[in-house]
Amino acid sequence: MRFPTGKLLIAAVFANVMFSQPIVADELSDSVKKDYDQHLGALYDYFHRNPELSSMEVKTAARLAEELRQAGFDVTEGVGGTGIVAMLHNGPGPLVMMRADMDGLPVPEKSGLPNASVATQVDWDGNEVPVMHACGHDVHITSLVGTARVMAASKDTWSGTLMLIGQPAEERVGGAKKMKADNLWERFGQPDYALAFHVSAGVPTGKLVAVVGSPMSGADTVDIIVHGVGAHGASPHRGVDPIVLGSQIVLALQTVVSRELAPREAGVITVGSFHSGTKHNIISDKAHLQLTVRNDNFESRQVLLDGIKRIAENMGRVAGLPEDLLPEVIVSDESVPPAINDTELTQRLRGVWKSSLGEDVFYESKRKGMGAEDFPFFTIDPYIPSTYFAVGGTPQADFDAEEAGGPPVPSHHSPLFKVKGEESVRLGVESTVIALRDLLQVVR
Repeated sequence: MRFPTGKLLIAAVFANVMFSQPIVADELSDSVKKDYDQHLGALYDYFHRNPELSSMEVKTAARLAEELRQAGFDVTEGVGGTGIVAMLHNGPGPLVMMRADMDGLPVPEKSGLPNASVATQVDWDGNEVPVMHACGHDVHITSLVGTARVMAASKDTWSGTLMLIGQPAEERVGGAKKMKADNLWERFGQPDYALAFHVSAGVPTGKLVAVVGSPMSGADTVDIIVHGVGAHGASPHRGVDPIVLGSQIVLALQTVVSRELAPREAGVITVGSFHSGTKHNIISDKAHLQLTVRNDNFESRQVLLDGIKRIAENMGRVAGLPEDLLPEVIVSDESVPPAINDTELTQRLRGVWKSSLGEDVFYESKRKGMGAEDFPFFTIDPYIPSTYFAVGGTPQADFDAEEAGGPPVPSHHSPLFKVKGEESVRLGVESTVIALRDLLQVVR
Protein backbone atom coordinates (compact mmCIF):
# COMPACT_ATOMS: atom_id res chain seq x y z
CA MET A 1 0.00 0.00 0.00
CA ARG A 2 1.44 3.37 -0.99
CA PHE A 3 1.46 6.28 1.42
CA PRO A 4 -0.20 9.56 0.48
CA THR A 5 2.35 11.93 -1.04
CA GLY A 6 2.41 14.15 2.06
CA LYS A 7 3.37 11.28 4.33
CA LEU A 8 6.07 10.21 1.92
CA LEU A 9 7.53 13.69 2.02
CA ILE A 10 7.45 13.81 5.82
CA ALA A 11 9.11 10.41 6.06
CA ALA A 12 11.85 11.44 3.66
CA VAL A 13 12.50 14.73 5.45
CA PHE A 14 12.59 12.95 8.81
CA ALA A 15 15.08 10.39 7.55
CA ASN A 16 17.37 13.11 6.25
CA VAL A 17 17.20 15.13 9.47
CA MET A 18 17.58 12.22 11.82
CA PHE A 19 20.42 10.51 10.03
CA SER A 20 22.21 13.50 8.57
CA GLN A 21 25.35 12.61 10.55
CA PRO A 22 27.12 9.22 10.50
CA ILE A 23 26.02 6.91 13.28
CA VAL A 24 28.87 5.42 15.30
CA ALA A 25 28.50 2.37 17.54
CA ASP A 26 27.90 4.18 20.83
CA GLU A 27 25.17 6.30 19.26
CA LEU A 28 23.29 3.43 17.65
CA SER A 29 20.96 2.58 20.53
CA ASP A 30 19.83 6.18 21.03
CA SER A 31 19.34 6.67 17.30
CA VAL A 32 17.23 3.53 16.95
CA LYS A 33 15.09 4.53 19.95
CA LYS A 34 14.49 7.94 18.39
CA ASP A 35 13.55 6.32 15.11
CA TYR A 36 11.16 3.95 16.89
CA ASP A 37 9.48 6.85 18.67
CA GLN A 38 9.07 8.88 15.50
CA HIS A 39 8.58 6.29 12.76
CA LEU A 40 9.06 2.59 13.46
CA GLY A 41 6.53 2.43 16.28
CA ALA A 42 3.70 3.54 14.03
CA LEU A 43 4.91 1.18 11.32
CA TYR A 44 4.94 -1.75 13.73
CA ASP A 45 1.43 -0.83 14.83
CA TYR A 46 0.29 -0.87 11.18
CA PHE A 47 1.81 -4.26 10.48
CA HIS A 48 0.39 -5.75 13.68
CA ARG A 49 -3.15 -4.51 12.95
CA ASN A 50 -3.06 -5.63 9.31
CA PRO A 51 -1.67 -9.18 9.07
CA GLU A 52 -2.08 -11.22 5.90
CA LEU A 53 -1.94 -14.94 5.21
CA SER A 54 0.92 -16.76 3.50
CA SER A 55 1.34 -15.90 -0.20
CA MET A 56 -1.42 -13.28 0.21
CA GLU A 57 0.75 -10.55 1.77
CA VAL A 58 -0.19 -8.02 -0.91
CA LYS A 59 -0.68 -4.91 1.27
CA THR A 60 2.12 -5.91 3.63
CA ALA A 61 4.54 -6.33 0.74
CA ALA A 62 3.50 -3.03 -0.85
CA ARG A 63 4.00 -1.11 2.39
CA LEU A 64 7.34 -2.79 3.07
CA ALA A 65 8.54 -2.07 -0.47
CA GLU A 66 7.58 1.59 -0.17
CA GLU A 67 9.38 1.93 3.15
CA LEU A 68 12.55 0.41 1.73
CA ARG A 69 12.41 2.65 -1.35
CA GLN A 70 12.08 5.72 0.84
CA ALA A 71 15.15 4.56 2.74
CA GLY A 72 17.11 4.68 -0.51
CA PHE A 73 17.09 1.07 -1.70
CA ASP A 74 16.46 -0.21 -5.22
CA VAL A 75 13.40 -2.42 -4.66
CA THR A 76 12.01 -5.23 -6.81
CA GLU A 77 8.54 -6.56 -6.00
CA GLY A 78 6.79 -9.76 -7.00
CA VAL A 79 9.78 -12.06 -6.58
CA GLY A 80 8.48 -15.58 -6.12
CA GLY A 81 4.95 -14.27 -5.62
CA THR A 82 4.76 -11.43 -3.12
CA GLY A 83 8.46 -11.45 -2.25
CA ILE A 84 10.60 -8.31 -2.12
CA VAL A 85 14.29 -7.78 -2.82
CA ALA A 86 15.86 -4.44 -1.85
CA MET A 87 19.43 -3.67 -2.91
CA LEU A 88 21.84 -0.98 -1.79
CA HIS A 89 25.26 -0.83 -3.45
CA ASN A 90 27.90 1.03 -1.51
CA GLY A 91 31.34 0.46 -2.97
CA PRO A 92 33.60 -2.60 -2.97
CA GLY A 93 33.05 -5.45 -0.57
CA PRO A 94 30.93 -8.54 0.03
CA LEU A 95 27.24 -9.03 -0.68
CA VAL A 96 25.34 -9.64 2.57
CA MET A 97 21.71 -10.68 2.77
CA MET A 98 19.28 -10.04 5.63
CA ARG A 99 15.89 -11.72 5.44
CA ALA A 100 12.57 -11.01 7.20
CA ASP A 101 9.39 -13.05 6.77
CA MET A 102 6.08 -11.26 6.31
CA ASP A 103 3.10 -13.60 6.78
CA GLY A 104 0.56 -13.95 9.55
CA LEU A 105 -1.50 -16.93 10.70
CA PRO A 106 -5.21 -17.90 10.59
CA VAL A 107 -5.59 -17.31 14.34
CA PRO A 108 -8.05 -15.00 16.17
CA GLU A 109 -6.09 -12.56 18.33
CA LYS A 110 -7.01 -12.69 22.02
CA SER A 111 -3.92 -10.95 23.38
CA GLY A 112 -5.83 -8.05 24.92
CA LEU A 113 -3.41 -5.59 23.33
CA PRO A 114 -4.83 -2.21 22.29
CA ASN A 115 -3.67 -2.82 18.71
CA ALA A 116 -4.93 -6.41 18.53
CA SER A 117 -5.77 -7.55 15.03
CA VAL A 118 -9.42 -7.82 14.05
CA ALA A 119 -8.50 -8.55 10.43
CA THR A 120 -10.06 -11.36 8.43
CA GLN A 121 -9.09 -12.79 5.07
CA VAL A 122 -10.36 -15.42 2.65
CA ASP A 123 -7.97 -18.35 2.99
CA TRP A 124 -6.60 -20.82 0.45
CA ASP A 125 -9.78 -22.94 0.63
CA GLY A 126 -12.19 -20.03 0.21
CA ASN A 127 -13.06 -19.65 3.90
CA GLU A 128 -13.06 -16.28 5.65
CA VAL A 129 -10.81 -16.62 8.68
CA PRO A 130 -9.36 -14.33 11.37
CA VAL A 131 -5.70 -13.40 10.85
CA MET A 132 -3.09 -12.54 13.45
CA HIS A 133 0.65 -11.98 13.66
CA ALA A 134 0.86 -14.86 16.12
CA CYS A 135 4.54 -15.52 15.47
CA GLY A 136 6.08 -12.05 15.48
CA HIS A 137 6.74 -11.54 11.79
CA ASP A 138 5.55 -7.95 12.23
CA VAL A 139 8.62 -7.45 14.44
CA HIS A 140 10.84 -8.86 11.72
CA ILE A 141 9.67 -6.62 8.89
CA THR A 142 9.59 -3.50 11.06
CA SER A 143 13.17 -4.24 12.12
CA LEU A 144 14.12 -4.73 8.47
CA VAL A 145 12.91 -1.22 7.72
CA GLY A 146 14.77 0.17 10.74
CA THR A 147 17.94 -1.58 9.58
CA ALA A 148 17.50 -0.17 6.08
CA ARG A 149 17.13 3.37 7.40
CA VAL A 150 20.24 3.16 9.54
CA MET A 151 22.42 1.53 6.88
CA ALA A 152 21.32 3.90 4.12
CA ALA A 153 21.98 6.93 6.28
CA SER A 154 25.43 5.86 7.46
CA LYS A 155 27.16 4.69 4.29
CA ASP A 156 30.54 5.89 5.48
CA THR A 157 30.50 3.17 8.17
CA TRP A 158 30.37 0.24 5.74
CA SER A 159 31.31 -0.88 2.24
CA GLY A 160 29.83 -3.53 -0.04
CA THR A 161 26.31 -4.48 -1.11
CA LEU A 162 23.35 -5.00 1.19
CA MET A 163 20.44 -7.21 0.13
CA LEU A 164 17.25 -7.04 2.20
CA ILE A 165 14.60 -9.69 1.55
CA GLY A 166 10.93 -9.59 2.49
CA GLN A 167 9.93 -13.23 2.28
CA PRO A 168 6.37 -14.50 1.92
CA ALA A 169 4.83 -17.76 3.10
CA GLU A 170 7.26 -18.87 5.79
CA GLU A 171 4.40 -20.34 7.78
CA ARG A 172 3.43 -22.60 4.87
CA VAL A 173 7.04 -23.39 4.04
CA GLY A 174 6.88 -22.19 0.45
CA GLY A 175 8.19 -18.64 0.25
CA ALA A 176 11.94 -19.20 0.27
CA LYS A 177 11.73 -21.97 -2.33
CA LYS A 178 9.56 -19.85 -4.60
CA MET A 179 11.95 -16.91 -4.40
CA LYS A 180 14.90 -19.18 -5.20
CA ALA A 181 12.94 -20.70 -8.09
CA ASP A 182 12.38 -17.17 -9.42
CA ASN A 183 16.14 -16.97 -10.12
CA LEU A 184 16.86 -14.97 -6.99
CA TRP A 185 20.65 -15.32 -7.03
CA GLU A 186 20.90 -15.10 -10.82
CA ARG A 187 18.99 -11.80 -10.84
CA PHE A 188 20.44 -10.11 -7.77
CA GLY A 189 23.68 -11.90 -6.97
CA GLN A 190 24.54 -14.75 -4.62
CA PRO A 191 25.28 -13.48 -1.11
CA ASP A 192 28.60 -14.08 0.59
CA TYR A 193 26.78 -14.19 3.93
CA ALA A 194 23.12 -14.60 4.91
CA LEU A 195 21.41 -13.50 8.13
CA ALA A 196 17.94 -13.78 9.66
CA PHE A 197 16.45 -13.52 13.11
CA HIS A 198 13.27 -14.51 14.89
CA VAL A 199 11.70 -12.76 17.86
CA SER A 200 11.14 -15.29 20.63
CA ALA A 201 8.45 -15.15 23.30
CA GLY A 202 10.55 -17.65 25.25
CA VAL A 203 13.56 -15.33 25.55
CA PRO A 204 13.73 -12.23 27.80
CA THR A 205 13.77 -8.82 26.16
CA GLY A 206 17.24 -7.38 25.73
CA LYS A 207 18.75 -10.82 25.13
CA LEU A 208 20.04 -12.58 22.04
CA VAL A 209 20.35 -16.28 21.26
CA ALA A 210 23.01 -17.20 18.70
CA VAL A 211 24.03 -20.84 18.82
CA VAL A 212 26.80 -22.67 17.04
CA GLY A 213 24.97 -25.63 15.58
CA SER A 214 21.29 -25.94 14.74
CA PRO A 215 19.02 -23.14 15.98
CA MET A 216 15.98 -24.49 14.13
CA SER A 217 15.10 -28.08 13.37
CA GLY A 218 14.34 -29.75 10.11
CA ALA A 219 10.74 -30.83 9.64
CA ASP A 220 9.18 -33.40 7.35
CA THR A 221 5.46 -33.71 6.71
CA VAL A 222 4.72 -37.40 6.26
CA ASP A 223 1.50 -39.22 5.34
CA ILE A 224 0.95 -42.93 5.84
CA ILE A 225 -1.89 -44.54 3.89
CA VAL A 226 -2.83 -47.76 5.65
CA HIS A 227 -4.75 -50.16 3.42
CA GLY A 228 -7.03 -52.83 4.81
CA VAL A 229 -9.77 -55.20 3.78
CA GLY A 230 -13.24 -53.95 4.60
CA ALA A 231 -15.71 -56.13 6.47
CA HIS A 232 -18.69 -56.10 8.82
CA GLY A 233 -17.83 -55.12 12.35
CA ALA A 234 -19.40 -58.37 13.54
CA SER A 235 -17.08 -60.40 11.29
CA PRO A 236 -13.57 -59.00 11.77
CA HIS A 237 -12.05 -62.31 10.67
CA ARG A 238 -13.31 -61.60 7.14
CA GLY A 239 -11.20 -58.44 6.76
CA VAL A 240 -7.98 -56.69 7.76
CA ASP A 241 -8.73 -53.81 10.10
CA PRO A 242 -6.70 -50.70 9.12
CA ILE A 243 -7.54 -49.01 12.45
CA VAL A 244 -5.90 -51.79 14.44
CA LEU A 245 -2.98 -51.86 12.00
CA GLY A 246 -2.66 -48.08 12.09
CA SER A 247 -2.66 -48.13 15.90
CA GLN A 248 0.12 -50.69 15.90
CA ILE A 249 2.11 -48.48 13.53
CA VAL A 250 1.61 -45.41 15.77
CA LEU A 251 2.95 -47.26 18.81
CA ALA A 252 5.83 -48.86 16.95
CA LEU A 253 6.94 -45.52 15.50
CA GLN A 254 7.88 -44.32 18.98
CA THR A 255 10.69 -46.88 19.09
CA VAL A 256 12.45 -45.16 16.18
CA VAL A 257 13.37 -42.20 18.39
CA SER A 258 13.91 -44.19 21.59
CA ARG A 259 15.84 -47.10 20.09
CA GLU A 260 17.34 -46.05 16.76
CA LEU A 261 18.56 -42.49 17.34
CA ALA A 262 21.60 -42.09 19.56
CA PRO A 263 20.49 -41.00 23.06
CA ARG A 264 21.92 -37.47 22.68
CA GLU A 265 20.49 -36.96 19.19
CA ALA A 266 17.25 -34.96 19.00
CA GLY A 267 14.28 -36.31 17.12
CA VAL A 268 10.49 -36.22 17.19
CA ILE A 269 7.85 -38.32 15.46
CA THR A 270 4.37 -37.00 16.20
CA VAL A 271 1.20 -38.47 14.71
CA GLY A 272 -1.05 -35.44 14.59
CA SER A 273 -4.00 -36.95 12.76
CA PHE A 274 -5.55 -40.43 12.44
CA HIS A 275 -8.66 -40.81 10.27
CA SER A 276 -10.53 -43.96 9.30
CA GLY A 277 -14.02 -45.36 9.02
CA THR A 278 -17.53 -44.02 8.63
CA LYS A 279 -19.79 -46.04 10.97
CA HIS A 280 -19.82 -48.03 14.21
CA ASN A 281 -20.24 -51.46 12.65
CA ILE A 282 -18.14 -51.15 9.50
CA ILE A 283 -14.50 -52.15 9.29
CA SER A 284 -12.98 -49.64 6.89
CA ASP A 285 -10.58 -50.49 4.11
CA LYS A 286 -8.29 -47.49 4.67
CA ALA A 287 -6.76 -45.31 7.38
CA HIS A 288 -4.79 -42.10 6.98
CA LEU A 289 -2.07 -41.03 9.42
CA GLN A 290 -0.51 -37.55 9.28
CA LEU A 291 2.91 -37.08 10.88
CA THR A 292 5.37 -34.31 11.62
CA VAL A 293 8.97 -35.53 11.89
CA ARG A 294 11.69 -33.31 13.40
CA ASN A 295 15.49 -33.54 13.35
CA ASP A 296 18.62 -31.43 13.86
CA ASN A 297 20.88 -32.90 11.18
CA PHE A 298 20.62 -34.77 7.90
CA GLU A 299 21.86 -38.07 9.33
CA SER A 300 19.13 -38.13 12.00
CA ARG A 301 16.55 -37.22 9.39
CA GLN A 302 17.46 -40.27 7.31
CA VAL A 303 17.27 -42.55 10.36
CA LEU A 304 13.78 -41.27 11.16
CA LEU A 305 12.40 -41.48 7.62
CA ASP A 306 13.91 -44.92 6.99
CA GLY A 307 12.49 -46.17 10.29
CA ILE A 308 8.99 -44.88 9.50
CA LYS A 309 8.95 -46.60 6.13
CA ARG A 310 10.35 -49.88 7.46
CA ILE A 311 7.90 -50.06 10.38
CA ALA A 312 4.83 -49.13 8.32
CA GLU A 313 5.54 -51.63 5.56
CA ASN A 314 6.52 -54.49 7.84
CA MET A 315 3.57 -54.00 10.18
CA GLY A 316 1.48 -54.45 7.04
CA ARG A 317 3.22 -57.74 6.42
CA VAL A 318 2.60 -58.75 10.04
CA ALA A 319 -1.11 -58.12 9.44
CA GLY A 320 -1.02 -60.45 6.44
CA LEU A 321 -1.51 -57.86 3.72
CA PRO A 322 -0.28 -58.72 0.23
CA GLU A 323 2.66 -56.72 -1.12
CA ASP A 324 0.45 -54.52 -3.29
CA LEU A 325 -1.58 -53.42 -0.23
CA LEU A 326 1.29 -52.58 2.12
CA PRO A 327 1.07 -49.15 3.80
CA GLU A 328 2.30 -46.25 1.67
CA VAL A 329 4.66 -43.67 3.17
CA ILE A 330 4.58 -40.28 1.43
CA VAL A 331 7.04 -37.51 2.32
CA SER A 332 5.57 -34.12 1.37
CA ASP A 333 7.42 -31.41 -0.50
CA GLU A 334 6.53 -29.13 2.45
CA SER A 335 9.57 -30.57 4.21
CA VAL A 336 12.35 -28.25 5.34
CA PRO A 337 15.95 -29.03 6.28
CA PRO A 338 17.43 -27.98 9.63
CA ALA A 339 18.96 -24.53 9.92
CA ILE A 340 22.63 -25.05 10.71
CA ASN A 341 24.61 -21.95 11.61
CA ASP A 342 28.03 -21.57 10.07
CA THR A 343 30.49 -22.04 12.93
CA GLU A 344 33.08 -19.46 11.92
CA LEU A 345 30.53 -16.78 11.04
CA THR A 346 28.46 -17.33 14.18
CA GLN A 347 31.48 -17.20 16.47
CA ARG A 348 32.56 -13.99 14.74
CA LEU A 349 29.15 -12.36 15.24
CA ARG A 350 28.87 -13.54 18.83
CA GLY A 351 32.14 -11.75 19.47
CA VAL A 352 31.06 -8.46 17.94
CA TRP A 353 27.64 -8.58 19.64
CA LYS A 354 29.30 -9.25 22.97
CA SER A 355 31.71 -6.36 22.59
CA SER A 356 28.99 -3.97 21.37
CA LEU A 357 25.98 -4.98 23.48
CA GLY A 358 27.66 -6.19 26.66
CA GLU A 359 28.93 -9.33 28.32
CA ASP A 360 25.46 -10.47 29.38
CA VAL A 361 23.61 -9.97 26.11
CA PHE A 362 23.34 -13.70 25.39
CA TYR A 363 20.58 -15.86 26.80
CA GLU A 364 22.04 -19.33 27.07
CA SER A 365 19.40 -22.01 27.40
CA LYS A 366 18.73 -25.44 26.01
CA ARG A 367 16.06 -25.55 23.37
CA LYS A 368 12.84 -27.07 24.65
CA GLY A 369 11.15 -27.61 21.31
CA MET A 370 11.95 -28.42 17.70
CA GLY A 371 10.46 -25.56 15.73
CA ALA A 372 11.38 -25.34 12.07
CA GLU A 373 11.36 -22.78 9.28
CA ASP A 374 12.33 -22.42 5.64
CA PHE A 375 15.30 -20.01 5.84
CA PRO A 376 17.72 -22.91 5.05
CA PHE A 377 16.38 -23.07 1.51
CA PHE A 378 18.30 -19.85 0.90
CA THR A 379 21.58 -21.21 2.25
CA ILE A 380 22.07 -24.94 1.66
CA ASP A 381 22.32 -25.25 -2.14
CA PRO A 382 24.62 -23.61 -2.95
CA TYR A 383 26.04 -23.32 0.55
CA ILE A 384 26.11 -19.79 1.94
CA PRO A 385 27.61 -19.12 5.39
CA SER A 386 24.68 -18.04 7.53
CA THR A 387 23.63 -17.19 11.06
CA TYR A 388 20.04 -17.45 12.26
CA PHE A 389 19.60 -15.86 15.68
CA ALA A 390 16.83 -14.96 18.11
CA VAL A 391 15.81 -11.69 19.77
CA GLY A 392 14.04 -11.73 23.13
CA GLY A 393 10.40 -10.64 23.17
CA THR A 394 9.07 -11.14 26.73
CA PRO A 395 10.05 -9.09 29.81
CA GLN A 396 11.90 -11.03 32.51
CA ALA A 397 9.18 -9.97 34.95
CA ASP A 398 6.66 -12.08 33.04
CA PHE A 399 8.84 -15.17 33.39
CA ASP A 400 9.28 -14.44 37.10
CA ALA A 401 5.52 -14.13 37.51
CA GLU A 402 4.96 -17.44 35.73
CA GLU A 403 7.55 -19.10 37.97
CA ALA A 404 5.70 -17.77 41.00
CA GLY A 405 2.43 -19.35 39.87
CA GLY A 406 1.12 -16.53 37.70
CA PRO A 407 -0.16 -16.72 34.13
CA PRO A 408 2.05 -18.66 31.71
CA VAL A 409 3.89 -16.80 28.98
CA PRO A 410 1.88 -17.46 25.78
CA SER A 411 3.60 -19.47 23.08
CA HIS A 412 4.02 -18.68 19.43
CA HIS A 413 0.96 -19.49 17.29
CA SER A 414 -1.32 -19.00 20.30
CA PRO A 415 -4.25 -16.54 20.15
CA LEU A 416 -2.73 -15.07 23.34
CA PHE A 417 0.72 -14.54 21.79
CA LYS A 418 2.25 -11.14 22.45
CA VAL A 419 5.73 -9.69 22.55
CA LYS A 420 7.02 -6.26 23.48
CA GLY A 421 7.10 -4.52 20.12
CA GLU A 422 9.45 -1.67 20.96
CA GLU A 423 12.04 -3.72 22.80
CA SER A 424 11.98 -6.46 20.17
CA VAL A 425 12.20 -4.15 17.16
CA ARG A 426 14.93 -1.99 18.65
CA LEU A 427 17.18 -4.93 19.54
CA GLY A 428 16.42 -6.47 16.16
CA VAL A 429 17.67 -3.34 14.42
CA GLU A 430 20.68 -2.84 16.67
CA SER A 431 21.91 -6.43 16.49
CA THR A 432 21.41 -6.58 12.73
CA VAL A 433 23.22 -3.29 12.08
CA ILE A 434 26.13 -4.34 14.32
CA ALA A 435 26.43 -7.62 12.40
CA LEU A 436 26.18 -5.95 9.00
CA ARG A 437 28.79 -3.32 9.80
CA ASP A 438 31.18 -6.05 10.90
CA LEU A 439 30.66 -8.06 7.71
CA LEU A 440 30.69 -4.96 5.47
CA GLN A 441 33.77 -3.27 6.87
CA VAL A 442 35.15 -0.27 5.07
CA VAL A 443 38.30 -1.11 3.12
CA ARG A 444 40.95 1.43 4.19
